[in-house]
Amino acid sequence: MPARAFDADRALAAVNDQLSVLGQPPWPGAVTAAAIGQASVAAVAAALAARAEPLRPVLRAAVAYTLGVLATQVPGRSVEVRVPPFAAVQCLPGPRHTRGTPPNVIETDPLTWLGLATGELAWAEAVASGRVRASGQRADISAYLPVVSPGPGSQRGH
Repeated sequence: MPARAFDADRALAAVNDQLSVLGQPPWPGAVTAAAIGQASVAAVAAALAARAEPLRPVLRAAVAYTLGVLATQVPGRSVEVRVPPFAAVQCLPGPRHTRGTPPNVIETDPLTWLGLATGELAWAEAVASGRVRASGQRADISAYLPVVSPGPGSQRGH
């Protein structure tokens, strides 16, 4: 699974599509990568609060944005965080891998990742429930979570 960079233009379209489905006006805020990234996280939270399934493009945007924030805040190549089918990043300083399966891997689904990234879901709870699969000595990123604030209308533990 290739790492995908956050594309603010695509994310803006995805946010506006999600807001439209929810009966809300288009995004009125700044059109910067950080603002649109946070808006994508908020749009996913708004869909979940409305008991609707988030649209795939806004989910992809929110995952790519939050993984990018993690990789920026904790640079390195010793742990790979995978959120199929959308993206994967390497982070945390330490021994790096260059080929094949890395020794420290974290894998989860998009909604679980966003719960972790926003602090809506606790790392220990996600691992204990099997929603996060973490292998390797360094595959615990709980000290670096959350990476962004939850969107308005979010519900803890969704």
